[in-house]
Amino acid sequence: MRKIDILFKEYAESHQNRKNKLIHWICVPLIFWSILGFISLIPAPHFFIQYFGAISIVSLIAIALVTVYYFSLSWRIAVIMLFVMLLMEHLIYFVNVKLQHQSWILFVAVFVLSWIGQFYGHKIEGKKPSFLKDLQFLLIGPIWLLHFVLKKLGFKY
Repeated sequence: MRKIDILFKEYAESHQNRKNKLIHWICVPLIFWSILGFISLIPAPHFFIQYFGAISIVSLIAIALVTVYYFSLSWRIAVIMLFVMLLMEHLIYFVNVKLQHQSWILFVAVFVLSWIGQFYGHKIEGKKPSFLKDLQFLLIGPIWLLHFVLKKLGFKY
């Protein structure tokens, strides 16, 4: 069995309840987005990309590191998640431009509310979140959701 399948199986053990899964479909992407938002606020040089906006060197490094980890599990998932992260960065750029020095408030609110949702989901589930056992599960959550979409569309991951 591939490492990614082992990780998905272990992650799924604490994500069986229908309500908990629904909460994860909402909260996991929001947490991922808010973390990228926090990273975008770290003072660093930015690159302006036409039709995209600006992205900081720190954000690029973070995205590259996450992508390398995902590549170690599945090249297809890594490519799709790279695209997803860049789309998230595009939205983050517009939030940062619109809210300017106040965007951190939105990122904090989304982050805190999403984690409250996550812990509520796990209370319903009756099992602790997977990342309490192994921190790498913080990166598995987003691709665990993605693998369901890929399966539904008939694509291998």
